[in-house]
Amino acid sequence: MEKTTYLPDADRLSILSAAILLAYAASRFVEIPPREVGMQLPGFYLAVEINIHTVVALLVAGLTATGADLLLRDHPALGDKRTVEHWLLPALTAWTLGIPLSQLPVGPQWLISFAIAGVLLMLVLVAEFIAVDPEDERYPIASAALTAVSYALFLILAIVLQSAGFRLFLILPALLLAAGLVSLRTLHLRLNGIWLYLPTLVIVVILAGIVSAFHYWPLSPITYGLLILGPAYSLTSLIGALSEGQPLRRAIVEPAVVLLVVWGTAIWMA
Repeated sequence: MEKTTYLPDADRLSILSAAILLAYAASRFVEIPPREVGMQLPGFYLAVEINIHTVVALLVAGLTATGADLLLRDHPALGDKRTVEHWLLPALTAWTLGIPLSQLPVGPQWLISFAIAGVLLMLVLVAEFIAVDPEDERYPIASAALTAVSYALFLILAIVLQSAGFRLFLILPALLLAAGLVSLRTLHLRLNGIWLYLPTLVIVVILAGIVSAFHYWPLSPITYGLLILGPAYSLTSLIGALSEGQPLRRAIVEPAVVLLVVWGTAIWMA
């Protein structure tokens, strides 16, 4: 049977990507006085600085989610289905990419990162559009691309947050939120539409301990990111394999191999 394939409207995709990239670029030339929001808690004072980059990151994430929803509404296979699962990763992508772009000085390195951010963002949006229809012959490729990009973004986020020297109370919620979204969406793609909320919560709780422990070790940002990436991917892969009905001995092989390779690389780069 001949299968029909669809792609997002090129004009809408271009306008959405351009608007997001314009927000990234404009944030480097707009200055507003930073403000500190603090709260006195028992035993310590919790303070968070809000600046132009904080505001732009939130606005860009919201803009991407809204734009992705409008983009996906054109898919003939969507029908009355909701689009929440399809704009979570685009919003996370926009938010994550905005962090290194706000940290790098304007120059050749920033321009290269800016171009890569635009390509990744468009790749995620196109892949999510394809993933609307599980019967699309490109669905396995789109699913694999979304999974790969998701974990690459998670690694970038961990490296950037650690290299910026943020305190644990800022790093922990950011990484746990990202890990929860990535694991939840990865399992949803792998299991063809099944949401595993409780197993994802278990992954987040385990990662909370790992992130907290490694934060106080004298590690380079890349080593730190890899040490967190390994368990994040391996736990998600293990839960996915068990949910598919694979026996434990078989299901644990891939996660164990990936964990050994990633942690071996982290130790080698330490």
